Amino acid sequence: MSRPIRLRRWQKEALDLLERHPEPDFLAVATPGAGKTTFALAAVVRHLAANPRHQVVVVAPTSHLKVQWARAAAALGVHLEPSWSSATGDLPSDMHGVAVTYQQVAANPDPLRRHSGRCVVVLDELHHAGDERAWGTSIRRAFEGAPQRVSLSGTPFRSDTHAIPFVNYVNDEAHPDFDYGYQAALTDRRVVRPVYFPTIGGNMEWTAPDGSVNAATFDDALDRTRSSQRLRTALSLDGEWLPTVLAQAHERLMAIRVEQPDAAGLVVATDQEHARGIANLLRARQRVTAMVVTSDDPAASSRIAAFADGDLPWLIAVRMVSEGVDIPRLRLGVFATTTGTELFFRQVVGRFVRHTGGPARRERAWLFIPDDPRLRQYAATISEQRRHSLRRTWEEGEQPEEPEDPTALDELDGEAEQMSLFQVLSAEVAEPGESRSVFEDDPDVENLDEEDLDTSVPVELPLPPPRGRGGLALDGRPLSEVKSELRTANAELAQHLARVTGLSHREVNARLNREVSVLRIAEASADQLQARLERAEKWLANL
Repeated sequence: MSRPIRLRRWQKEALDLLERHPEPDFLAVATPGAGKTTFALAAVVRHLAANPRHQVVVVAPTSHLKVQWARAAAALGVHLEPSWSSATGDLPSDMHGVAVTYQQVAANPDPLRRHSGRCVVVLDELHHAGDERAWGTSIRRAFEGAPQRVSLSGTPFRSDTHAIPFVNYVNDEAHPDFDYGYQAALTDRRVVRPVYFPTIGGNMEWTAPDGSVNAATFDDALDRTRSSQRLRTALSLDGEWLPTVLAQAHERLMAIRVEQPDAAGLVVATDQEHARGIANLLRARQRVTAMVVTSDDPAASSRIAAFADGDLPWLIAVRMVSEGVDIPRLRLGVFATTTGTELFFRQVVGRFVRHTGGPARRERAWLFIPDDPRLRQYAATISEQRRHSLRRTWEEGEQPEEPEDPTALDELDGEAEQMSLFQVLSAEVAEPGESRSVFEDDPDVENLDEEDLDTSVPVELPLPPPRGRGGLALDGRPLSEVKSELRTANAELAQHLARVTGLSHREVNARLNREVSVLRIAEASADQLQARLERAEKWLANL
């Protein structure tokens, strides 16, 4: 049996190429917002249909993305368990597979290694396997026996110093089996948004760790050390540059919200203290509440999900939403971090490009950036692709010339120990007219034909093999969420039985587990959880 769905043209092309691909490894690089998840899940469904006894392992960068993958997979009838732990050993029998993080795999690759011979593996944003040297080794150990590995990335990446497994490198650059860039996505229309970059200049003064007093604008040529200090000065909470830029960005966001009331902005902050200081600035000067998301917050994933579904105007994050996180209502951003590699910059841009189906002139997005030469260069490359794509003058086969990846803007080795000697004296936005801020309407957007261009193609996708869940109604929800609710209900009823009967919790749970042949609740299938709940209700009714 199969179901008809529509895929974007690039997804269908990549899927067909994967079908003909003779090797177990396939790397697809596609611009953020283009639909990498849908492509990968379509590949998973085809694999499961051809191999009904196989299961799926999705490896994602963050816990939040595990849940996001599970929800996306459920829409295609594939059920993943994002709360799986290697402590349970086996993969859940009533699920199609599990979603784990790279960190989980690195901590204990052997349980996954035991099952990988019968698994299709999806490695989301694979370059994270190189975040730590041990991660790449663990990923290889866990999945080297898998019959198929589909790797995804939103941007091309280099090998750097850490080995990333399952990738074909050419001159240290990952060589994708399929590549779908930002320019191609813009040309296809209604896939991604055009992004614009207001670049804000300024006059900065600071005392360096060596005691020297410095003054510079972003147009002044500085060495790497002074350039990093200039940017840090501009982004400091002690000057007026950042508050002024936040005020400009908020004004632009309020104008966008006239047409799109739930439109939101994202500030990418340098660290947790910086993020909370920015939230205080927005509250004090713009009278708005911003949600702050930091990596040390155990509820970060649920907070991001709540923001995505809500209407708060501002989200402030430290690396937490640099890639993968889907918040379609983001229309504007402020790049307020000293982390400045081109890869990271492109990941941030990727948070604003997801198209939501509106006309081109109403789908534009903006990212406010300091007028730092390196950031300006990164933005110029993306802007050039945007201009050529919107004008439809790009010749087939021609590609923009990519600049080399310059040194990051992060502080130099050893500088952190001396930062107590660094002091911001002043930071001000340049006088009006001096900044490279572009708010004017783009004629190429205004003159676009607004007809509903349908660049998707129909595809017959086989139904994934069913997994045992009896007559349990899912109502379109992921099975993992239904099982979580059943576990909660079982726990509450067991607690009530313990109070009423005078038995211990251990005794109540042991009896209920025996009646449905379960050793541990964490290993119970959905059918077993439902049966256990019914036994508990019957027990309570007979008291």
